[in-house]
Amino acid sequence: MTASVDPVDLSALAAAIKAWGKDLGFAEVRIADVDLSHREAGFQAWLDKGYHGEMDYMASHGMKRARPAELVPGTVRVVSVRMPYLPAPGDGQQADWRAREEARSADPAAAQVSVYARGRDYHKVLRSRLQQLATRIEGQIGAFGYRVFTDSAPVMEVALAEKAGLGWKGKHTLLLHREAGSMFFLGEMLTDLPLPVDEPVTPHCGQCRSCIDVCPTQAIVAPYELDARRCISYLTIELKGSIPEELRPLIGNRIYGCDDCQLYCPWNKFAQRAALADFDVRNGLDDSSLVRLFGWSEEEFLTNTEGSAIRRIGHERWLRNLAVGLGNAAQSQAHRGDAGMVAALRARQAHPSALVREHVAWALEKHGVK
Repeated sequence: MTASVDPVDLSALAAAIKAWGKDLGFAEVRIADVDLSHREAGFQAWLDKGYHGEMDYMASHGMKRARPAELVPGTVRVVSVRMPYLPAPGDGQQADWRAREEARSADPAAAQVSVYARGRDYHKVLRSRLQQLATRIEGQIGAFGYRVFTDSAPVMEVALAEKAGLGWKGKHTLLLHREAGSMFFLGEMLTDLPLPVDEPVTPHCGQCRSCIDVCPTQAIVAPYELDARRCISYLTIELKGSIPEELRPLIGNRIYGCDDCQLYCPWNKFAQRAALADFDVRNGLDDSSLVRLFGWSEEEFLTNTEGSAIRRIGHERWLRNLAVGLGNAAQSQAHRGDAGMVAALRARQAHPSALVREHVAWALEKHGVK
């Protein structure tokens, strides 16, 4: 049952929702209607090209992804939120996060985990906070219709956030903000409350194409168009089977996700640090070697990734990704045939998983070992 809220109260309620959202750790809360009809043709063309790869869920809901009112009947507004996730630098670490990430990317022995995945699983954090926001609204006006999401339902998050004025869609397809770059998570509350809407902002990518040019696998095939099948985040997280051999050398030491299109985006000089301790780095994932992480048993993997987004890929794919990283280390003359790396790989040669064995054999061959 939806609470009865008169038009005067709706403006006050919208202002209150934004204030409560900030109290809960969201950097910004804005409101949009849910008409995404202007996005439907582009989304269908993207699917038709097969750019979604094995992510069948992208196509299985059809145009419902662009029609929130079909996903949650009665929806007329989306309350869109963003939350920074860039963790504070650790003891003795340089404050310039981009310089540090560039240095680690250039170290063949280092294991690169995408910044967003080094702390607590963002799905849990944002959903919990959005639910708290909904509960607070309910306490103010009574029962109302809503559902909360964060990267967890067929919702075009970037398009809705863009419409709400949280930023603009960058050429890498992520949302950009003039004062916060792109190092933040998005979440939304679909609701039947006819709240006043906010205005979109103008885009500010201009002629810049840094994200396109720097992408290791050239997955950004055109401005605002991503072929997920080539994206390292897709290859290391979404892809369940064997990583195509021609793409393996391009992955480098990235074992879970990739930040390059964000790392080299000029707007991320304004990236904001996380306000919540949930996104603090766990288990040294910002400073680990490929050999160390490859040595984790399945039990250690499950223990060390408890509460982390990384756990969803499972130990098998974790080893697959690390084997590729260890094989790529051989591209460096200084690490080709490295005794520690070769020993680590040999220890997994008889792994029960054919997927792991295949990638281990490939890596050993790169090191000149059969």
